[in-house]
Amino acid sequence: MGKLIIGIDVGGTKVAGGLVTQKGRLVESQVVPTHADKGFRRSYAQITHLVDRLLRAAGGAKNVKGIGICAPGPLNPKTGVVLNPPNLPGWRNIQLARQVTKEFGLPARVENDANAAGLAEVLFGAAVGYKDVFYVTVSTGIGTGIIIDRKIYHGKNGIAGEGGHVSIDFHSPYRCGCGTYGCIEALAAGPGMARRARVMLEQEHSARSALRELVGGHSEQITPLMIQQAAQQGDRVAKAVLDETGFYLGVWLAGMITLFDPEAIVIGGGVARIGKPLFDKIRETIPGHTINGFAAKTPILPAKLHNNVGVYGAASVFLPTGAVTEL
Repeated sequence: MGKLIIGIDVGGTKVAGGLVTQKGRLVESQVVPTHADKGFRRSYAQITHLVDRLLRAAGGAKNVKGIGICAPGPLNPKTGVVLNPPNLPGWRNIQLARQVTKEFGLPARVENDANAAGLAEVLFGAAVGYKDVFYVTVSTGIGTGIIIDRKIYHGKNGIAGEGGHVSIDFHSPYRCGCGTYGCIEALAAGPGMARRARVMLEQEHSARSALRELVGGHSEQITPLMIQQAAQQGDRVAKAVLDETGFYLGVWLAGMITLFDPEAIVIGGGVARIGKPLFDKIRETIPGHTINGFAAKTPILPAKLHNNVGVYGAASVFLPTGAVTEL
C-alpha cells in the first residue's frame, strides 16, 4: 500500500479528513465542525485535532507521506498562504502549510478547493483517461479548476482558475459578491436560481405552483432541490428556472471551450446533481456560442467523487499524476 496521505478539506461549517493510499483509495474518513465563527485559532485547532486523529489511525507519522489541505480561496498554493477567504473569519495571510509542517514534522501543501477537486476527478473520478480538463462545481457559488496535462494550472500569482467570476452579462442588475455585475456565479449558482424563482412567483402571484406549495408560500425558503422537485411535477416556473440556468451555464462554458479547448468538462456540486434537465440544456446551448467547431463533441461529465471530493482533492496534491485508480 505504501505510505498514506492525509487529505484535509477545510470548509466554512466542517473540516473533513481522510487517509488516502497512493493508488487513490480512501481507507479512513472523519469529520469535525470548523467553528469558523470563533476565529482562526479555534478553527485551526479543529484542523490539528483532526490531523492528530488521522495520524493515530495511520499508525504514526512514519506511515504518512504528507498532509494535503484544500481550502477556499483566495490563497497561494505556491507559498502555502491562505489570504482572506470570506467564509473563514480571521484567516488573513495565514502561513498554513508552514504552520502544519512545523507542528507535525511532515510536508504540507495547500491548494484551492476547486483546483484540488478538479485534479481528483482527473486522477480518480469522472475524468480518468483525460489529461486536459475544465472542472466546475456549482452550489452556493461557482468554483473552477483548470487541469492541463493532469496538473493544476495556477497562473503567475497562484490564483488562476476563478472562472465563476467571469461576467457573461455586464448589463445585468445582479452584482456578484466579487463586485462585478453579471458573473456566472451571480446568475447560475444556487442563490441566483432561488432569486429568479422568487421573482417569477411574485410576478405570477395568483397562479397555482407546485414550487409555491413546497415552501408553504414562503418563497425565501426556496432551494435548488425544491426547484428540481417542482420541475419534475411539471411546474412551469421551476422548469423555466432550470432552463435559464442551463442556458447561462452553456453560454459561459462555450466561452471556456473557446478559450481552453478542453478534452472534457466535469461538473460537480449540489446544483449539478439536478442532472439530466440541466446537462441537456447546457449541451444544447454550447455549440451556438463558441467558434470551436468541435465543441458539440466535448464530453460534459457529471462529477463522480461527490461528498469525498475535497479529501481526495487535498490528498491528490501529493499523488503522482499517473496514479491508477483503485475505486
